[in-house]
Formats: sequence, structure tokens, C-alpha cells
Amino acid sequence: MPYRITNIPARTMVSTGSSRRVVVQVAAALAVSMGIGRFVYTPILPMMHTQAGLGSQFGSTLATVNYFGYFIGALTGILMPALVGSALCMRIGLTLVVVTIAQMGFTENHAEWIALRLIAGVASALVFVIVVTTLLALVGQHAQKLVGWAFGGVGAGIALSGAIVLVIRDTSTWRVAWWASAVLALVLTSLAWSLHPERANSLTTTQGRGDAPPIGRWFRALLLSYSLEAIGYIIAGTFLVAAINQESPDWVASSAWVLVGLAALPAATVWASLGRRWSRPTLLVSALLIQTVGIALPALVSGVATALISAVLFGATFLGISLIVLAIGAHLQFPRAVASLTVGYSVGQILGPLIATPMLRHGYHLALLVGAFFVFAAALAAAFLRLRFPHRVGTIVESSFQ
Repeated sequence: MPYRITNIPARTMVSTGSSRRVVVQVAAALAVSMGIGRFVYTPILPMMHTQAGLGSQFGSTLATVNYFGYFIGALTGILMPALVGSALCMRIGLTLVVVTIAQMGFTENHAEWIALRLIAGVASALVFVIVVTTLLALVGQHAQKLVGWAFGGVGAGIALSGAIVLVIRDTSTWRVAWWASAVLALVLTSLAWSLHPERANSLTTTQGRGDAPPIGRWFRALLLSYSLEAIGYIIAGTFLVAAINQESPDWVASSAWVLVGLAALPAATVWASLGRRWSRPTLLVSALLIQTVGIALPALVSGVATALISAVLFGATFLGISLIVLAIGAHLQFPRAVASLTVGYSVGQILGPLIATPMLRHGYHLALLVGAFFVFAAALAAAFLRLRFPHRVGTIVESSFQ
């Protein structure tokens, strides 16, 4: 049964041409806030190890601080909903991301690095909440075709910044890598600057039918699965390049991260199209199992081909998993579903590096295996959703699926 967005004021609906412009602006903002602001640290990390003397454990601490900042930003967006409709807040957030990325190359003070990654995390989360809310409000009826491509901006940011680092690592220093990434973020920020956010309450949902089945048990399984996925995914997202770098030439590690971004670019749209043939719970289990293999591969089998396959499998799943989960949460009509799932995901991202840090003294392979274990556990939790899943709950806000 297809579900559609309902009760959206006419003023929020825009033409197809305007929708495409909004998608480009949102994609640019997501490329800055997520693809670069959060993830450029991954390909730069090996350079900081060798050139700046950054230890593995402190490298993990910096990652955790950034994810904690993201958690703060997500909570701020929930507790202060007025910010979700603020163009000023979006622009401040984008500016902070650019500035903090640039400033990382101007200092070697550990306390300053911590502060910069914390601020970047808060800013990236706020930008994410604002622009995604705007996307759903302004694109409306065109969401089925375009939302996936907007989320592909994350992959574009990963691929572009990864390509820059790939070039720089053989010709210059870790400082230049941060500065060049900041320049890229600034260019993309200019594309997103004129986006006009709308308030979150421009999207409303209808109430489910009175005879709808209790959905708490399915939502609890979904929340558990998404939180476990966050732990495993963030371990790989933080340390995958460094792990590959241990066994392969430098160019392979950086190329692998570019492949992650390229694979992520169309992933949301591909998973959306698969959602027309298979149920979301089935797709979620499948995506999690594929990601499990992708994360574990570099730890089990060495070689260039293995590293590149791992990168493609990881990039092709992490955005798709997020969109499938949010679609299921919306379908179940659990109160404040998206907020609850976002908080669970944020907590998982904080725990991931903390769990992995004690293992890093033995290298990154054990950490990747632990990350794969958590993603596999997420797949087991998601499998519970397939048991008598309530495919008909009522008419609700639909994301990019179905």
C-alpha cells in the first residue's frame, strides 16, 4: 500500500524546476556538513599519524568528540525547533564548518583540536536537521525522485574531499589537506547559501487508523538495530582508511575513500527503487549484511582488490540504511520517531570509537572486526521487523521510499 505526504500547505509546494534547485542546494549543504565536515577527517588521519605525530588513541578521541558534538547539535534541533526554520542558523552552521576545518591546519594543540572537532560536530548536525527539513517541506510531491539524490550530496562531499587528499598526500602536508578541504567546503557553501529553510511544522501527518496494531515492539527493534548499526558503521567510517593503509600502498587507502563517496552518491536512489519491489524490513536486513561483509573484508583478506571492494560495499550501504530506517520509523507512526532514531544513532556513534580505542594498540583490524560484529547484530535485530510487520498502519509522511 503506498503512503503519501498529506496535509502540506500549498505554499510549501514548488515547481519541478524549483525542486531541482532545492535538491542541488541541499546536496551542497550536506556535502559540506556531512561529507566534508564530519568525514574528511578519515582520509587525513593517516597523514596526521605520520606527519603530526598524532597517536591512534588520541585520533579516536578526536573522532568521539566530533560525534558527541553531533549529538548535541541533534538534540538542540529537537529542543529548539525554531532553529529548524532559520536561514541564519543554517548559514552560521555552514560557516562554522568551513572555519573549523581550516583552523585544524593552523594548530597542533590537542585542546584546540578537541574544541574545533566539537564545534564542527554541533554545526554539522544543525545544518543537517535544517536542510533535510527544508528538503521535505519544499520538494514535497517530487520527493520520491529527488530526495535520494539530495542525500547523495554526502557521497559527493566524501568523494571530492577524498580526491583532494589523495592528490595532496603525495605532494604536500596534512595542514594543506585541511586547508584545501576548507576551500572546497567554502565553494559548496556558496551553492547552498541562498536556500530558504521552512519550519518543520510545515509538514504534518495524519493520524493512523483506530484499529492500527501496536507498533512499539517493532519500533524498539528498529531503534536497537539503528543504534547498533551506528556503532559498527562509525568504527569503519573513522578507521577504514587507516586500516587499509596498514596493508596497502598509500594511494590505495586514499582511493578507497574516494570510492566510498562515489558508491554513496547514487546509493539512496538505488535503495529507493528497490523499495518498490521488496519490503523495507527485508531491504534493511540485506543492506546490513552487505555492510557487515564490507567492513570485515580488509581485516580478513589483504590486497588491493579487497580494499576497493570493501570501500564500494560500505559506501553503497550506509546512506541507504539511514533512509530505510527513517522510512520505517515514519511508517510505524511512533511518536517523535525521527527524533528518537536520530538520538539513538548519535549515541551509537559516540560509543563506537570508545569501544574501538582499547583495540587500536594492536592495529585497526581488530577494531574493524568488532565494527562488523555490531553491524551483524544490527541485522539480527532488524530481522525481527520481518515477523508479522504491520505493512498497513495508516497514511503518514513518506520519505523517499515506495
